[in-house]
Amino acid sequence: MYRNSKMYMPTFTLITVNVIVYAYTSYLGGNFVYTSDPVLETLGQFNYYVVQGEVWRLFTAMFIHADIVHLFGNMFFLFIFGLRAEEMFDMKEYMLIYFLSGLAGGFLTLMLWPLDTLSVGASGAIFGMVGATIIYARRSIGQSIITALLYAFFLFFLNLGGNVNYLAHLGGLVVGLLIGYLLATSRKPRQGITYHYRYSYSS
Repeated sequence: MYRNSKMYMPTFTLITVNVIVYAYTSYLGGNFVYTSDPVLETLGQFNYYVVQGEVWRLFTAMFIHADIVHLFGNMFFLFIFGLRAEEMFDMKEYMLIYFLSGLAGGFLTLMLWPLDTLSVGASGAIFGMVGATIIYARRSIGQSIITALLYAFFLFFLNLGGNVNYLAHLGGLVVGLLIGYLLATSRKPRQGITYHYRYSYSS
C-alpha cells in the first residue's frame, strides 16, 4: 500500500551507476583492480578539501570505490537490503534513506577524523538501508525493536576491520534506524491474524 519503488528498480539503478562510475575511474587511472590515488583524491571525501568548501565531495565519495573487492562487497549488500527496502518504502523514502545515510556517514567522518582523512564508498548509505529495513520490519508489526537493534549493530561490528571507515558505517546505520523507525511509527501497525479452530471427530 505504501510501496511504489519496485517499479522504478532503484536498487538495480544504483548498482548500475556504481559499476559504471567504477569502470570510468578505472579507465582514468589505467587500472581495473585498484582506483588510482589521483582519482581518489579528486573525487573522494578528502576532509581537508571539504572544509575548504568542496562539500560536493560528500556526495561524489558515495560512488567511488577503492578497488574491485570494495565495489563487489558493497554492491552485494546493496542488492540484498536494497531489494528488501523496495518492498517497504516508496521511491522518495528509499532515496531519502540512501542519500541521507550516506551523507550522515560522510559528515561524521568529517567531524571526528583528521583533515588528512580520505574516505570513499557507498557503505554509509548501504548501512542506512540495513538499519531502516531491519527496524521497520519489527516496528511496523508492533513488535519490540530491541532484537532489530541488536541485529543491526551485530552487522556493524561484524564489518569492522583494517582500513574500514567505521564512522561512515555508524553514521549511516544510525540515520537509517531513525528514519525506518519514524516511518514505521507513522503508519498503522498491521493487524494480527486471529485463527478460529474447529475440530471434527469421527467415531
